[in-house]
Order: sequence, then structure tokens, then C-alpha cells
Amino acid sequence: MKMSAFLMNYAVIVALAILSLASPSLAQQQLPTGPAQTASPVQAPAPSAIAPAPAAPDATATLADGGNRSVKSTAVTLRELSPWSMFLSADILVKAVMIGLAFASLVTWTIFIAKMIELSFVRRKLRAALGKISDARSLAEAQFALGAKGSVLSSLLAAAMREARLSAGISSDAGIKERAASSFAEIARAEARRIRLGMGLLATIGATSPFVGLFGTVWGIMNSFIGISKSQTTNLAVVAPGIAEALLATAFGLAAAIPAVIIYNHFTRVTKGYLELVARSSGAAGRLLSRDLDRTHVSAQSRAAE
Repeated sequence: MKMSAFLMNYAVIVALAILSLASPSLAQQQLPTGPAQTASPVQAPAPSAIAPAPAAPDATATLADGGNRSVKSTAVTLRELSPWSMFLSADILVKAVMIGLAFASLVTWTIFIAKMIELSFVRRKLRAALGKISDARSLAEAQFALGAKGSVLSSLLAAAMREARLSAGISSDAGIKERAASSFAEIARAEARRIRLGMGLLATIGATSPFVGLFGTVWGIMNSFIGISKSQTTNLAVVAPGIAEALLATAFGLAAAIPAVIIYNHFTRVTKGYLELVARSSGAAGRLLSRDLDRTHVSAQSRAAE
């Protein structure tokens, strides 16, 4: 009887121990439903979770404002790539190169207009003078036909008459003609130098303008690369204006050089034709001098015969 009671008590104690060990896990698995659990500080919601989030329209407005500012800044950064705006925004040395090339182009066209007028006038005048003395029989008659008009033919006739006067009493006609030919050559060379005045400048402009423009381009591109390294960007919108300003100097150089070369070649041909007319005038003056000398010898021989 005592043994059975002891076993009963032992079984109750073990059962209570098992229940006491299992109760914490059951309390964690079951959700509390009583009013006490509502007031538990563990399950109370955090104030930050209950607080409302920032309104979405404010963030949208901020993004829109930032986008507008970026668009405005991009619009301010972009520049108009017209020739005048590129010239104004170019480096001071590149500006000096372009101004010098523009002045060289102005000089080229000034020489072109002046030489065209001059060559047209002197060629027409010399042709008319040659036509007037075509039937002249002596130097005096030719000078009378020309009148007081100053031309290279008048200078040639005056040189022939002066040599004939200075050589009076000399019987060597060959020496007189040789000295007269020397005077004619000096007059022709002086006329060639006068008519070619300005053509050397055209040749210089045509030969050096491309290199001067290339110098401005190299300088401008060098500054553009320095700006790229400082801004640390290879965006084409940032790089393109500086390179375009540099290439504008090359365009100025070509615009000055190409007309200069064409005009120089044109005046070389025209001047060559005019100098051929001068050579014809020199021959006409020499023939008149030879006639006068022969006529003088014939007169002397006729007087000696009498």
C-alpha cells in the first residue's frame, strides 16, 4: 500500500516537471489574446513605424527642379558655333592669326584690283603707241606722232635719239646700235620691275598663309586639349567648340592663300604678254635708229660725192 502510494506521488511529480519545462515554448508559439498583451511594451509599435513617410509630391518636385536646373545649365554651356561667335571666343593668339590672315586677304584683293586697272591701261596705251609709229620713217617722226604722252615707247625713242646725238661724229654704227640696245635693255628691266610691283607680296601671301593658319590651328587644339585635361571630360559638347575655333584659323589661311596663288599666276601671264609688247617697242625704236644712221651715211656719202 505504501509502495503504490509512493509510485503515485512519483508519477505526479514527473508530470508536473514535464509540464513546467514545456510551458515556455508553448507561450512563445501562441499569440496572446488578453488585454495584458496589448499593453506589453515588447509588442507595442515603434513611433517611427507609425510616423507618416515623406510625401511623394515633394520628392517629385525636387527631382523636377533638379532636372530643370540641369537642362538650364546644359543650355548655358552650349554655344552657338557660328564663325563670328567662334572668332570671339577664340584664344588671343588665334584671334591675332585670323586678323592677320584677313588683312592679307584684303591686301590680295587690293593688289588684284589695282594691277588689273594698271595692266589694262598700259597694254592698251602701248598697243596704240605702236600703231601710231608703225608708218614712221625716223625717230623724230615717231616722236612727233606720239606727242607728249609718257609711255615706255616714248622713253625708248628718247634713249635712241640721245645715243645718236652723243655718238655724233663716230663712224661705227655697230657701236652706236650696241650702246642703244644697252639703254633699251635697262629701260625694259625698269619697266618689268615697275609692272611686277606687288606680285612678290602675292607670292608671299600664297606661300605662307596656309602655314600661318596651321600654326593658329595647332595652338587652338593645344589649348583645347589643356581644357579637356582640366575639365576631365571627353564629352563632345565640351570638346567640339575649341576644336572648331582652332580649325577656323586654317579656313582663314586657305581663304587668303588660294586667291593669292590664282591671282599671282594670272598676273604672271598678263605681265609676260605686256613685256612682249615692251620688247616689240624696243625693236621698233632700234629699227628707227638704224634707219636714221643709214640715212645719215647716205647723206654724207652723197655730199662727199658732190
